[in-house]
Amino acid sequence: MDVLAQGDLRLLDDEVARRLLASTELARLAYVAADGTPRVFPMLFHWTGEEVVMSTFAGARKIAALRARPDVAVTIDSAGPPPEVLLLRGRMEVTDVEGVVPEYASAQRRYAGEEQAAAGIAEIDGPGLRMARLALRPSWVGVLDFHTRYPGGTTAGEFQKRGR
Repeated sequence: MDVLAQGDLRLLDDEVARRLLASTELARLAYVAADGTPRVFPMLFHWTGEEVVMSTFAGARKIAALRARPDVAVTIDSAGPPPEVLLLRGRMEVTDVEGVVPEYASAQRRYAGEEQAAAGIAEIDGPGLRMARLALRPSWVGVLDFHTRYPGGTTAGEFQKRGR
């Protein structure tokens, strides 16, 4: 069995990656803020099959920070046991949108269900609504499942000896 190296984009087809991309786990977006310090922000997301799309409302400070420094990391993970982790890296593309970002609506439906999503979207959708579409097309992918893939590329035996 060939094991894909961490970083290989084909890991997006891994069972763990597919499960996490379809889940209601939060994505954690890591970026560098305008003051040069790191930030991690939990966000709803939608996987298009090519991009992890998150949304925010116009005026959010992260918009300018992401435009200035678009290199980001994202993790989507489950607590387990054992934990399952999808790690993504790439450049975030920020697009201004008048009205509701379509992927925001899709994410709301997945996380909250049709009825609650419709009510929430109706509450915000009105004249003058401006949002930003934050799209990450991964350039690096990592998967940790603690069965076949461990941090640092270690084996199960090596992982058991950690710290010794």
